[in-house]
Amino acid sequence: MTSVNINRATASSLDPRALKATSIKTTADPSSEQEPAALHITATSSNPRMFTLPWERPLATWPRDLLANLPRGISRHVVRFVHVGDDVYAMKEITQRVAEREYELLRKLQKLELPTVNPVAVVTGRHTREGEPLEAMLVTQHLKFSLPYRALFARNLRPDTAERLIDALAVLLVRLHLAGFYWGDVSLSNVLFLRDADAFSAFLVDAETGDLHASLTDGQREYDIDLARTNIIGELMDLDSGNLLAGEVDEVGVGNRLVDRYHSLWSALTDVDSFDPDEMWKIERRVNRLNDLGFDVDELEMKTEEDGNRVLVRPRVVDAGYASRKLLRLTGLDVQENQARRLLNDLDAYRASTWRQGEDLEIVATDWMREVFEPTVRMIPPEYRSQIEPAQFFHEVLTHRWLMAEKAGHDVPMAEAVQSYISESLPEYRLDSEDMKTINEEADAGVVDDEMSWQDAHAQAGQGKQAAGDRTDKDANSHDVGGHDAAHSGVTDQTNVGGEAGAGTQKDRDRAGGEVPSQPAFEDANGGRSSLRSVYAPGSLDAAADEDDQDDAVWASS
Repeated sequence: MTSVNINRATASSLDPRALKATSIKTTADPSSEQEPAALHITATSSNPRMFTLPWERPLATWPRDLLANLPRGISRHVVRFVHVGDDVYAMKEITQRVAEREYELLRKLQKLELPTVNPVAVVTGRHTREGEPLEAMLVTQHLKFSLPYRALFARNLRPDTAERLIDALAVLLVRLHLAGFYWGDVSLSNVLFLRDADAFSAFLVDAETGDLHASLTDGQREYDIDLARTNIIGELMDLDSGNLLAGEVDEVGVGNRLVDRYHSLWSALTDVDSFDPDEMWKIERRVNRLNDLGFDVDELEMKTEEDGNRVLVRPRVVDAGYASRKLLRLTGLDVQENQARRLLNDLDAYRASTWRQGEDLEIVATDWMREVFEPTVRMIPPEYRSQIEPAQFFHEVLTHRWLMAEKAGHDVPMAEAVQSYISESLPEYRLDSEDMKTINEEADAGVVDDEMSWQDAHAQAGQGKQAAGDRTDKDANSHDVGGHDAAHSGVTDQTNVGGEAGAGTQKDRDRAGGEVPSQPAFEDANGGRSSLRSVYAPGSLDAAADEDDQDDAVWASS
C-alpha cells in the first residue's frame, strides 16, 4: 500500500511544529480528492503578483519575459524559474495530489528548521481559457546562490569537488533522518548546493517520495543510504561520460564515501559514551567534539549503571549551526556554518592584532564589521552580486590574500588582495550562455510530463494516430516551445490521440512520477522514538587548522 499520510498513532508523537505546519492535508485515498472547479491558490506569500501569473497556460508555454535564466536540475516534470515581482520562484507542474502532498511535507520540514527549499504555494484548479484542465503547480522560493550539481561541474572546480558534495549530502541525510524524514529518492539531482567556505551545504529540493515519522527504523535509514549510493555512482558515471568529471575520481569510491561519512556522523551524534565516575572530563570532550563539527548540544542524558561503576552519557538534543548562531548573535550575519567559522576566526585574529583581548567581543565585532567586513564586500562588482554570497566572497578573499602574502614573503593590503581576487578568480563564478543552455537542455531531457507539447497535441486533435506521430517528429526537429528548443528537450508526448486529456493521460502521468511509490517493507529494528532533531555539521572541516594559521598571518602585521 502506498504510504501517503501520517497515521494517527504516528501523528500523535510528531513534533507539534510539524503537525501545525499547514492547512493542506493530503489523504491516503486519491479518489476522495476533487479537482477544484476554479483556480485555487494556497500560499505563504502575500506577493500580489502571484495572482496575475498566466495560470491558464501550460508552464512550458509561459512568456519568456517572465522566466529567469537560471540553471535547472534534472526533473521528471516541467520546471521553470519565474520572476514574480522582485522574487524568483521555482514552478513545477505535477498532479494535484502530489503537489499538495509535497507542499505539506516541505512546510513540515521548514517548521522543523531543516535545510530544504522554502515552499511558497500550491496552485490547483487550473484550466485553459477553453476549459481544458491543467496540472497543478508547486511553487517554491529560489534558493539564492544555489546550484544543481551539474552546474557546479560545468565550472572549473577542484578535483575533490565530488567528495565535498558527498560530505554535504551525508550531513543533510543525517539531519533528515534524525528528524524522522524518510526520503525515498536520495540523489545529487534532488539537492541544491550552496558554497560554504571550502565545503558545501546541501538543501533538499524534491520531497515527492518522502514521509515524515516520529523516528526511523534502522531498516528505513539503511534503505535510504543504499539507494543514495547507487544513484550517486550512476550520476557520477553520467558526468564522466560527458567529460565533466576529473579523471582521477573513482565513482564507486565516492559512492562508498557517502556510506562511510553517514555512519561516522550518525555514530558521533547518537552513540552512548561509557566511562568511570572519575572521568567526568570526558563529557566536556564529547561536547567540544560536537561543537567542532558544527553541532550545538542543548541537552545531555546521563545515568549510571546499576552497580554505579560506569556513567553513560548520550546527547539528547543536538541543534544545527553552532558557529553560525554565534556569528549571528555577534554581528547579525546569517551565513552557512563553515563561512561562520571562517569569519569568527578572522574576528579573533582582528581582536588579537588590535590588542583588544580584554574588551567585550560584541564591541570588537561591531568594529570588525565596520572596518573590515563591510568595506571588503562592498567591492564586489555589481555583475557578480547575484553570483556569490558576501560571506563566501570574504572567505575567498582571505584565502587569496594569504596565498599572495606567502608568495611575496610579506603582508598584502586588503584592497590589493580584493582587486587581485576579482580579476583572477571571481570570473569562475560565471556560467556562460552555452553552459547554461546545455544544462537546461539536459534538465528538460528527463521530463515525462505531457504539457511540453500540449498545444500541438490539441492542434492535431481528431487527425488520428499517424498524424500525431508525424507531429511529434516535426517537434523533435524544429518546434520551439516556450522559448526553449524542443529538439533538445527529450520530452515524450503522452497526450491521448485526439487531444483527449482524460483518464488515460492521468494514469500515464501517475506512472511517470505523479504517484508516490509504495514504501518497501523495512526491518523494524531499534524503532524506539528519538528526541534528537535539527542536526547540522559542515561537510568537511579538514582545513580548519590551516584557516586559523592563515588568519593569524593576515592580521599579524595589520
